[in-house]
Amino acid sequence: MTHYIAIIEDAGPDFAVGVWFPDLPGCFSAGDDLDDALRNAPEAMELYLEDFEQDGKPLPKARSLRELKADPEVAPDLANYMFAVIQLRDRADAAE
Repeated sequence: MTHYIAIIEDAGPDFAVGVWFPDLPGCFSAGDDLDDALRNAPEAMELYLEDFEQDGKPLPKARSLRELKADPEVAPDLANYMFAVIQLRDRADAAE
C-alpha cells in the first residue's frame, strides 16, 4: 500500500492543527485538535488524488522520510513540526 508523509503543525489551543503533504502540493487539511486533524488527513489526500485519476495522470511519487529529510525545502518543516505516515487505501477500496 502506498503511503505519504504528512507534516502536522500544532500552533496551540487557539488555532486549528494544520496538516500538509510535501509530495502532494496544495493538499492540506486541518482539525480542531491533533486527533481531529489526523482523522481528516486521509480524506483530504483521497480527494486530492481523485483528480489525478480522473485526469488519467499517475499518482505523485511518495518519497521516504529519508528522501524528504534530504530535500532542503522540506527538511526544516520536518525538524520543526510533527509528521505522520498517512496510508492511501487500495484504489479498489476507495471506490466503495
